[in-house]
Amino acid sequence: QVQLEESGGGLVQAGGSLRVSCAASGSMLFLIVAMGWYRQAPGKQRELVASITSGGSTNYVDSVKGRFTISRDGAKNTVYLEMNRLEPEDTAVYYCYALRGSRLVWGQGTQVTVSS
Repeated sequence: QVQLEESGGGLVQAGGSLRVSCAASGSMLFLIVAMGWYRQAPGKQRELVASITSGGSTNYVDSVKGRFTISRDGAKNTVYLEMNRLEPEDTAVYYCYALRGSRLVWGQGTQVTVSS
């Protein structure tokens, strides 16, 4: 069993910055091959924002490239998403995920709201 605990998020003005964190806990964490963040805005489908593999490879959706940075602390089993130059279009619930073996584990989600 793996649990994901998210923190961060909140309300920020356009152009501002936020950081969200996701800490994994539980058993056999060494089986986690990738972690990352999805987001879901009202009335829209959930989309992959950023991911990072256990080897450190990263991937971003085009709309956040150059603005968001995903990183990880292997010792803490924690992944961070640094979000800069936020736009109102970034407003969504951000969900952390972990790919453990062939199973996806989800966090509870954290709200990010960007005001114009």
